Amino acid sequence: MAQEMLNFDYYNPTHIIFGKNRLEELNQVIPADKKVLLLYGGGSVKKFGTLDKVKAVLKTREIGGFGGIEANPTYETLIKAIKLVKEENYDFLLAVGGGSVIDGTKFVAAGALFDGDPINIFGSGIGENRPITEALPFGTVLTLPATGSEMNSGGVVTFVEKKAKLGFGSPFTYPVFSLLDPELTYTLPTRQLANGIMDAYVHVMEQYMTYPVGALLQDRYAESLLQTLIEIGPDVIDENNHDYNTRATFMWSATNALNGTLSRGVPQDWASHGLGHEITALYGIDHARTLAIVLPSLLNVRRNEKREKLVQYAERVWGVTTGTQDAKIDAAIAKTREFFESLGAGTKFSDYGLGEEVVDQLVDQLERHGLTSISERGDQTLEVSRQIYTNAL
Repeated sequence: MAQEMLNFDYYNPTHIIFGKNRLEELNQVIPADKKVLLLYGGGSVKKFGTLDKVKAVLKTREIGGFGGIEANPTYETLIKAIKLVKEENYDFLLAVGGGSVIDGTKFVAAGALFDGDPINIFGSGIGENRPITEALPFGTVLTLPATGSEMNSGGVVTFVEKKAKLGFGSPFTYPVFSLLDPELTYTLPTRQLANGIMDAYVHVMEQYMTYPVGALLQDRYAESLLQTLIEIGPDVIDENNHDYNTRATFMWSATNALNGTLSRGVPQDWASHGLGHEITALYGIDHARTLAIVLPSLLNVRRNEKREKLVQYAERVWGVTTGTQDAKIDAAIAKTREFFESLGAGTKFSDYGLGEEVVDQLVDQLERHGLTSISERGDQTLEVSRQIYTNAL
C-alpha cells in the first residue's frame, strides 16, 4: 500500500537578514532597552575583526561579552555563561559565530530562565529531560554556514566529564533574528568550509534518506540542495576563492538544509548524527568528519531498509540510471564517499588512526545514552549500529 505524506505543523519565527553590509541593522532588530551579552568562540571572530565590528555597531548600548565557547560547546563552559547572565541581568543574547556558538547561546537562553538545574533540560541518563517553557530572546550573526542552527530551534551540547553529546530543543529557542552576510565567510580556512558543506549535506540526507511517503516536493527540494552542495563544494573549499555568489549559495543552502522545511510531512532518520556524536565525544573528531565516517557505512548496512530512496538518490542526485538496483546503490554510496573525500575528509576510522578497538567503546556509549532503537522506523538496534561502526573501520 502506498504511503502518504505525514501530518505536520510548521512554525518558524526567525527573521533572516541576508546580504552584504547589514551589520548596522542590528540596532534596528535588537530592542533599544535591552542589555546585550555577546557570546562567541575565540580565535576567528576576534582575529578577523567581526566581533569589533559588532561592538562598534552597538557602541551606544550596554553590552558585555562571554568568549571561549568551544567548537563543540560544553556544558561546563555554558553554565558559566548562564551564571553571568543571571548575575549581571542580561536580557538579550547575541551569538557571533558558527553553529556551535549559536547552539551554546540557545542553551544559555533557556538555562538562564529554567526552573531548577539546567542539566535537567537533557535526557539520555544525564538529566530529567524536562521541557523548556521559556527562554531569553537572542539573535545571531552567522560566520560559519554548517549547522542551520541560525534558523531552527535545536542545539547540541557536549558533556566533557560524562563523555556525552546531547541535543535539546524547544519552540522557545528559535532565534529572534539571524544576520547572514556571506562576506563573513571569506576568512574561514578550508577545513571549516569543507566541514560546513558536509554537515549541511548530511542534514539533508537525514531528512531524505528514509522511505517514500509521496512527498514529491520535499524530495525534489532535498535533491536540489544535495546537487547544489555537490556543485559548489570544490569552489567553496578554496579558501582564496571569494566569489560572492558561491559563498551566498553555500550560506543559504546550509540554512535551508535544517530550517524545518525539508522535514515537514516526511519520516526522518538522525542515526548518522547519533552515531557520529559518540565519536566526537570519545575521540574529539570534528562533527562533520564523524558524519563522513558514518553515513557511507550506514547506507551500505541499511541498504535494504532504504532501498527505494537509495535508488532514487542514485538516479536523481548522482545520475546513475543504468544497472541493477544494487549496482545503482553501490555507485551512489561510492560517489557519496568520493565526494566527502574530495573535500579532504577521511571516511574510515583508519583515516584518523583508529581501529577496531573503537567499536565496543562506541556501542557502549550508544547503550548508555539510550540510543538502542533508532532510525526512521526505530529498528536500528545496537547490533545494527555495531555493524555500521565495524563497516567503517
